[in-house]
Amino acid sequence: MRVSELRKLILDALDDAKARDAVVLDVRKIAVFTDYMIIVTGTSNRHVVAVADSVIEKLRDRGRRPTGVEGMEGGDWVLIDFGDIVVHVMRAQTRDFYNLEKLWSEAKRLKR
Repeated sequence: MRVSELRKLILDALDDAKARDAVVLDVRKIAVFTDYMIIVTGTSNRHVVAVADSVIEKLRDRGRRPTGVEGMEGGDWVLIDFGDIVVHVMRAQTRDFYNLEKLWSEAKRLKR
């Protein structure tokens, strides 16, 4: 599966789960562990977990499994690692606090 197809599938799954404020960062020139980061907001801990579950399930249906998932037990911030793409699903307060967009401000912000 090409990275562009993977990115579209993830974004579609995030939309279906009603994730908010999706940002796609191209980090290929500044990170060695992934090519893209997708950062989204969930409205509550329960919603964060549901969004992450939705992404994992929809991609599993297409034959793609994450190499790692962290944070499902707390629901404050769930990280889903698909290798080429890392997805961060966060509550609004957590996203504001960690401000990954600023931390990775050298990354190119992509349009969906």
